[in-house]
Amino acid sequence: MGMDGGGKLPYSYAAHQDGGKLVKSFSRVEPRKFGLALVAGFLLVTCAYFSTAKFDAIHIAMISPISSNAAGISSLVGAATADTSNSTQRLDLGKHDPDALSMSEAGSNAEVLDKDDGKASSSAPDSGRNAPLEDTRRDETFVGDSGDASSAAANPAAAGGKGEAVPAKDDDASAAGLLPPVSSEEAANSTQESGVLEDEELKVQDAVANPSKRSNASSSSSSSAATAATTSSSNGSSPSVVHSDPAILPAPAQQIPPAMQDVKALAEQHVPAVPEVKQADSEAPAREWKPLCDITSNRRIDWCELDGDVRVLGPNASVTLVAPPGADDRTFRAESWRIKPYPRKADPNAMHVVRVVTVQSVSGEAPACTDRYDVPALVFSDRGYTGNYFHAFTDVILPLFLTARQYSGEVLLLVTDLRAWWVGKFEPVFKAISNYELVDLDKDPRVHCFRHVQVGLTSHDDFSIDPRRAPNGYSMLDFTKFMRATYGLPRDVAAADPTKRPRLLLIARARTRRFVNTEEIVRGAERLGFEVVVSEGTHEVAPFAELANSCDAIMGVHGAGLTNMVFVPTGGVVIQVVPLGGLEFVAGYFRGPSRDMGLRYLEYRITPEESTLIDQYPRDHPIFTDPNGIKSKGWESLKDAYLDKQDVRLDMKRFRPTLKKAMAHLRKAKAKANGGGNN
Repeated sequence: MGMDGGGKLPYSYAAHQDGGKLVKSFSRVEPRKFGLALVAGFLLVTCAYFSTAKFDAIHIAMISPISSNAAGISSLVGAATADTSNSTQRLDLGKHDPDALSMSEAGSNAEVLDKDDGKASSSAPDSGRNAPLEDTRRDETFVGDSGDASSAAANPAAAGGKGEAVPAKDDDASAAGLLPPVSSEEAANSTQESGVLEDEELKVQDAVANPSKRSNASSSSSSSAATAATTSSSNGSSPSVVHSDPAILPAPAQQIPPAMQDVKALAEQHVPAVPEVKQADSEAPAREWKPLCDITSNRRIDWCELDGDVRVLGPNASVTLVAPPGADDRTFRAESWRIKPYPRKADPNAMHVVRVVTVQSVSGEAPACTDRYDVPALVFSDRGYTGNYFHAFTDVILPLFLTARQYSGEVLLLVTDLRAWWVGKFEPVFKAISNYELVDLDKDPRVHCFRHVQVGLTSHDDFSIDPRRAPNGYSMLDFTKFMRATYGLPRDVAAADPTKRPRLLLIARARTRRFVNTEEIVRGAERLGFEVVVSEGTHEVAPFAELANSCDAIMGVHGAGLTNMVFVPTGGVVIQVVPLGGLEFVAGYFRGPSRDMGLRYLEYRITPEESTLIDQYPRDHPIFTDPNGIKSKGWESLKDAYLDKQDVRLDMKRFRPTLKKAMAHLRKAKAKANGGGNN
C-alpha cells in the first residue's frame, strides 16, 4: 500500500488486534513525553529503593549499641550498607541464591528482639527506645565468649533459629583481634597471658591513632555483641561481660582495657598477694594520757593504775610514774594523788587507821631503782576492820582474789600497815595468790621498779562478785572453789554419800548472840535426821575450814561465823537466824552471797519471845515497839541494843519447819547425785 499524504502510516489489520492497538498507542505518544515518563519512573524506583534501605538502616541501628561518638555513627552506616546489599539481592528476583534467601529470612527474624521467658518484644525501633537500662548496658558490652557469637552469625539455624543474623564484614577479624576472647585455657597459660597483654596494648594504641579503624571495629564488635547476646539468651546461659569498649577510651595509656583487666585478674589468681607490711610496735603512736587514779566510779574504794616506768618507795609510801623520753602534753601530765588503799572509803572509823599512799607522775628526777621486776605489783592495806573474820574476807581476801587471781601467781604483793599475825592467819591464801614473798612496804627501804602497778584492790560489794565486771568472768563459785583448793578440802558437792546422814554445823558464839538452848536445838535436828556438830570456832582458819567442808549445812545467829560457808560444799544449806531489832538489812551480807555460792539459803526471824531482851525490858519498851527509832540514833546505838546484849532462845516448834526444808533440800540433792552417779 502506498503512503498517504502527510507522512503518516495507515492502519494495518494484518497483525493481531491487540498488537495493532499497542502500535496505535505508541504512535500517538510524542518522544518528549516518553522521555519524561521514563525519567519519572526511574526516580520512583530509586526513591522506593532508598526508602527501603533507610528503613532497614534505622532498624539495625536501633538494635545495635547506641554510642554518642563517631564509633556509634560508623556502626549505623555499616549496618545500613550491609542491609543495602541485602536489599539489592532481594530486588534481583531472577537469581535464586540460597544464601540470599537465608539472609532474607534472618533479616525478618531480626525484627523481633530476644525472647526471655517466651515473651516477644515490640518492634525494633520502639524496643530500642523503651528497653530497660540493664538490657541497654548489656548491649553496650562485648560478650567474652566471642567464638559462640561468630558461629551464631554464620549459621543462625545452629543457634536455634531465634538468633539475629548480622552480615559478616571484612573487618570483623580486626575487631576480634582488638579484643580477643578470654578463655579458661588462656588464663591457665601464663605465657599466652603475657603475650595477650602486650598485643592488647599495641592494638589499643593503633585504634586510638586510627579513628577509621575504631569506627569499623566498633561497628563490627557491636554486631557481634548483639548476636552473642541473643545466642546466650536462647541457650539460657549468662554471658561473660567485659565492660567498656577500649576503642573509645579517652586515654588508653591511663586506663587498661577491660579485656586486659580480666586477663590480668585471672593471671593474678595464681600469684600470691604480697602481704601488707605493718608498722612496728615501736612506731605505734603513744596512747593519750588518762588520769592515774579513779576516785568516782567505785563507792567502796579509790584505786590507781600506772603503766610505764613505775617506782615504789616504801618509807615515804610513794608510787611514782616517770615520764618517758620525748613525752608531750598529749601523752604525759604531772599529777599527784593521795590514796588510802582499803575498800571502805566512806567509813571514817575504818579509814582513819589506813596509811596514805602518794601516787604521782613526774617528768623530772626520781629515786633510782634498786630492784627491777618483770611482774606487776599490787599495793593494798590490811588494816581497817580486818581483825573481824567477816571483814577480813570481804575487805581483803575476796578483793585480792578478784584482782590478782588473773595473774596466776605472777604478781608481787606490796602491803602497807602490815600486821604479821594477820598475814600469818591467812598465809595459805597469800601463797596461793602470789609466787613471791609479801613485801612489808612500810619497813622496806628499797626502790622497787615495775612496768605495771595497781594501788588499791578491785572490790564490787560486801562479800560479793559481779561476774560482768570481774576479770575472766570470775564469780563467787570460782572463789569458793579457790578457797577449798587453797586449804586442800576434799568435798565439792554436798550430800553425795548415801551411807551417811546429812551433817549440820551449829555455830555456837561465845559472848553475844548465843543460842541459850543449844541442847534442845541439837535434839530437834537429830530427830529430823541430821548429824549435828557444834563448834565455836578457833583462831586458826584451816581446822574450822575442814570442819565446815565436812558438813552439808551450816546454821548460826547473824555474825562473822557464817563466813565459813565459803568452805561448805556446793549444794549445801545456810540457815541464818536473824535477831530482833529490824536487822534484816545486815542479814543481806549472807543472803545474796550464799546463793551466789550455789547454796540453799534459809532465813529465820525470831519473835520478841525468842529474844533474851524480853528478860531485860518490859514488853512495851521502845526496844520492842520502836526499833527504827533506836536505829536512827546511829550504828553504835543499834549495836549496843541489838547486837551486844541479845541472845537467842529458839522456839523449836516454830523453828522445826525451817529444819524440814533444809533436810528436804539435802535429800533431793543426794537423790540427784546418786542418780547421776548410776548413769
